[in-house]
Amino acid sequence: MMKKPVAPITVGIIATNCWIYPLAADTDYAPPPGFRHCAVIDPGAEGNRIIARLKRLKMVPRYILLTHGHFDHIAALPALAGAFRGEGGEPVIAIHNGDAGYLGPGSYDLHCRSFTAASGNADYIDALWEDMPPPDRTLAEGDAIGSLTVLSLPGHTPGSVGFWDREAGILFSGDTLFQYDYGRTDLPGGDEARLFESLRRLCAMDGAIQVLPGHGPATTIGEEAGRLRL
Repeated sequence: MMKKPVAPITVGIIATNCWIYPLAADTDYAPPPGFRHCAVIDPGAEGNRIIARLKRLKMVPRYILLTHGHFDHIAALPALAGAFRGEGGEPVIAIHNGDAGYLGPGSYDLHCRSFTAASGNADYIDALWEDMPPPDRTLAEGDAIGSLTVLSLPGHTPGSVGFWDREAGILFSGDTLFQYDYGRTDLPGGDEARLFESLRRLCAMDGAIQVLPGHGPATTIGEEAGRLRL
């Protein structure tokens, strides 16, 4: 399976992987001359670093894709969306309907509850908070975004998803599956039984698929399936 180039950048105090993934040109919106379209997956913090990396790579985000709604995966969304408005078409912000409440009006309270459950307080959110834009598109199982297919993987959150490039053999797994680990379920909306259903689904896929997770190093389906033995 041919692998496309992927440029990761690790951001924030929880070391979230923000992935920059090249896409074929959108026929409806041409990027600026000399630039290419891409998807930015999970812009978790440090928007200026992500924007600078995109400009060095000469890429413009056609999509900003969120594997789930936790703050450490979306904190740089307002900066990123604002920086590229009008450049090759406004970036399309996409999240699963189950996590759509983490965006738009009223999302601050939900983020505070979630982060307080994780760390005991919401100081990190208050230090970084900018009003979250609403999603332009809510995702469901099987949706196609460029070369990526949406896999519904609830458990870590109700709306957790993976983004799978079948031809390239690449899966962006968010916080569902990591190298030697998997997502926690003790935060609001977490569900251990559903997470293990999602993990069994992933482990039944082609073992050669490269897994690019929300935190930590890349792995493969085969490596994690052999370890989990679900």
